[in-house]
Amino acid sequence: MSTAISDVLAQLKSMGDEARRAHNKKNGAPDNQFGVKLGDIRAIAKKIKSDHELGLELWETGNVDAQLLATLIMKPKSISMTELDRLTRSVTCSQVADWLNAYIVPEQPDKEKLRLKWMTAKDPWAARAGWNLTASRINKRTSDFDLTALLDRIEKELPKARPEVQWTMNNTLAAIGIHHADCRSRAIAIGEKIGLYSDWPVSKGCTPPYVPVWVDFMVKRQLAGE
Repeated sequence: MSTAISDVLAQLKSMGDEARRAHNKKNGAPDNQFGVKLGDIRAIAKKIKSDHELGLELWETGNVDAQLLATLIMKPKSISMTELDRLTRSVTCSQVADWLNAYIVPEQPDKEKLRLKWMTAKDPWAARAGWNLTASRINKRTSDFDLTALLDRIEKELPKARPEVQWTMNNTLAAIGIHHADCRSRAIAIGEKIGLYSDWPVSKGCTPPYVPVWVDFMVKRQLAGE
């Protein structure tokens, strides 16, 4: 292990917080973590700026805090499609998945090839990433998807899917309802049928991802902004 990564891990360990560790574990994080607050991780990344090799080393530790930091300092365009697929499938908790999907995946030149691959993946973290990319494209209104086929899949698969996949599949359902008026009533009906899963983690003060309420709120906000 290089001096640089040893120093960073020591810094992360010193910033660990027991309450944060308990919170992370409650939301499915593994024991390999220090429990560093997300704001503190961002502060460390701001000082490091960009260090791709260090980022890769941090990721390979499997430590949650180190992997979160890695997503902020790695160079997305220096990661091959094959390597990104491997990183995605090696995720162990939703927070790391969300930062990887937010900061690394969108910058991958071959992300559409990965999206197609991930949309049929059995691995839950790959599937989560695939549905996340799909929702993102729908939200940006840059998609030419067969929305009826997507709604068919969601209605059939979401109730039995892993929680990791349910979350971004649900996001896709909401995106369809928000941005496609011709599919809105069916998206809402599916949301009503599916309901809200009690094991979906929702931060304090946040609105649960119940599609009928979510779609109604966003559509009204769009109309108010016109």
